[in-house]
Amino acid sequence: MKTTGDLQLLKRINRSVLLRLIRSQPDLSRARLATLSGLTKSTVSALVRELLDEHWLTEAEAPVAAQGMGRPSTPLNIDTQKRVLVGIEIAVDCLRLVCVSLGGVILTQTEVALEDRRPANACKQAGKLMRLLVKQLDAKQLVLSGVGVCLPGAVDDATGIVRLAPNLGWRDVPFLDMVSAEFAKLDIPAVNIHLQNDGDTAAVGEYEFGGGTADDPLIFVNCDVGVGAGIVLNDRLFTGFLGAAGEIGHAILQVNGPLCSCGRRGCAEAFIGARALRQKQGVEKAGEYLGVMLQNLDAMFNPRVIVVGGRSAVDHPELVENARKAQQTYAKTAGMQAPTVRAARYGLQAAAVGAAALVLHQFLRPLLKESNHVSWN
Repeated sequence: MKTTGDLQLLKRINRSVLLRLIRSQPDLSRARLATLSGLTKSTVSALVRELLDEHWLTEAEAPVAAQGMGRPSTPLNIDTQKRVLVGIEIAVDCLRLVCVSLGGVILTQTEVALEDRRPANACKQAGKLMRLLVKQLDAKQLVLSGVGVCLPGAVDDATGIVRLAPNLGWRDVPFLDMVSAEFAKLDIPAVNIHLQNDGDTAAVGEYEFGGGTADDPLIFVNCDVGVGAGIVLNDRLFTGFLGAAGEIGHAILQVNGPLCSCGRRGCAEAFIGARALRQKQGVEKAGEYLGVMLQNLDAMFNPRVIVVGGRSAVDHPELVENARKAQQTYAKTAGMQAPTVRAARYGLQAAAVGAAALVLHQFLRPLLKESNHVSWN
């Protein structure tokens, strides 16, 4: 029995329990945390002290009078001023970097053209942007919690290998190892770096910085050059067997339909992707087919919320509205309740902000990857 390792994991679990309680119910006292968590008051007191010292939490300067005859208590909240999360999106034609607070507020954002799509060069360019940001964080005495990286491809969670990113031209690239080696030059531990598909991270961002469990299940549909989806189901990111869940861009919407970039015919990307929108009546037709796709996702996952984002959704807001109306019609015809369909709250930064949120998402769920023995000091 690995007593030390087991105790460290238990401690991380208990810390995450307290943080999740305070995120969902601000202004909790230590006594109330003990009641809600089931932990002893002494355990809660010790863990809260650690979380305060590490700038995960902040407390009110003066106690607040309790209701009834109880002693005054000191409200606790998430520290949104000191600790930050960083997200990097490697898109088909650009690199986006954002720094956000634990509350999901964008503090800085940068977008530059992707100079070279080859993995090693994309990694180095991301490293240059990160180096500049680390200097800024040091100057402001902000604490970096971790870095999330996302891209348009299927990522194997177990290995960090990009199995396939067709619009980047990547196949079986060990990109997590590559980016971890690059960021190690900046003294960022590999265990604090996460890699995921861009649609998946966008879903995590909407979930963590939005309604949380009140929006579960949540699906993010990313409409850009390609079309993909991220799925949050039962408080977890659903990525599938090899990280390819949500690759809806290559779901067939029409037998023997238009030629897709993958070589098949009738794929959703051929109707909804950016190339299709440039054609005559492209947006109108894309809205109809996107509505069909939303209906199919509703039939498969029965989500509470479907968020539509990506450059196409930002450039053509009517695309989202047309798809929402079409999906509502399908639901009404079947006598079913339609899910809420809305545009992404972070616009073009949705995937990058989501990559930052992935850092928090992983930290708040220590059992998600038991092999990652993360140190957050």
